[in-house]
Amino acid sequence: MQLSLELFVETPEKSLDFYQRVLGFEVQGAASAAYTMLKNGDTVIAINSRSVLSTDHPLRIETGERVGLGVEIVLKVPDVEDAYRAAKESGWPVSDLARQPWGLRDFRLIDPDGYYVRVTSRHTS
Repeated sequence: MQLSLELFVETPEKSLDFYQRVLGFEVQGAASAAYTMLKNGDTVIAINSRSVLSTDHPLRIETGERVGLGVEIVLKVPDVEDAYRAAKESGWPVSDLARQPWGLRDFRLIDPDGYYVRVTSRHTS
C-alpha cells in the first residue's frame, strides 16, 4: 500500500511554490491550475484547485474557512538537518528543529492553506 495525498487549495500557484521551494517536491507531468502532481521520493501530493469541486462536494469549503483540522501531514526524510536548512533558507516560517520525546528530530510548518506539516527524521540518532 502507498499513500498519495490530494490537497484542495485556494490558490494552486502558492501551494505549488511552497511544496517545491520549501519542501523539495518536483512537478510530475503537466502542471495546471486544476490539478498538478508533485513527487519527492516515494511521496506524492496532488495540488487541486478548490474551484473544481461541485458546491455540494464534501471537501468543498468556503474561502476563509480553516482546512485540515485534525490532520497532520508527516514527511519522513533521510536527512532532517538538510530538509530543515532548505526550508529555513526558503524564508518560509518554520519551527525550530527539535528532538521529540519519542527520539526523532523534526520541525513543523503550515502550508499556504493552513495544512499542518511535520518533517521528521526516519530513525533516532
